[in-house]
Amino acid sequence: MNVDARALPDTRAGAADAPSDTAGAGRHDAAGAPLRIRAAGGADLAPFFAYLEDHLRDNGTGGTPLFQPLPPGQSSLPGGVRLSFIKGLDIAVGQPGWRRLWLALGPTGSIAGHIDLRSRPEMAAAHRAMLGMGVHRLYRRRGLGTRLLATAADWAGRDAGLAWIDLEVLAHNRPAVELYARNGFTTLACIADMLRIDGASYDLSYMTRALR
Repeated sequence: MNVDARALPDTRAGAADAPSDTAGAGRHDAAGAPLRIRAAGGADLAPFFAYLEDHLRDNGTGGTPLFQPLPPGQSSLPGGVRLSFIKGLDIAVGQPGWRRLWLALGPTGSIAGHIDLRSRPEMAAAHRAMLGMGVHRLYRRRGLGTRLLATAADWAGRDAGLAWIDLEVLAHNRPAVELYARNGFTTLACIADMLRIDGASYDLSYMTRALR
């Protein structure tokens, strides 16, 4: 999941979706009902924030790799993260602070996964966006991550006219790194011992994908 670069860096990949060899994987829930992906608006933010806090409970627990630079299991969403989504959805693409969000929804409206793009902090990098995403624990290993990435990349290149999508991911989170690599992202650098969380050292990988 990707949130504020200083409060909770949503550039770090959330618990990623692993490959699936099931036909139609990622398009249906466990009962076979279709999953749909759509752009989110302000009315979606309350349930989205609840989903994010639930998602954070998996961070570094129960065999899931640490995917956010927070102590394992910490599920409190910083207020700055909420504000960045609330304000960012109303800011025009190309302006500082813009943000766009897509949700994968089950037939009852429950959130199965999300992906978001946001402006980079550098004024001269308006042609690039930062990416964050996550998949709910019940929908992992079904190909949903690939669908979410395709949705965001299509919008970024076709509708927003962006040239690059960038992301940061904890290097030990191999499912996320491999998902991004399969979907056109290349690793630019890996910074050793970039983060120290609960006394443990973590390397941070920087990845990018060209859209044109």
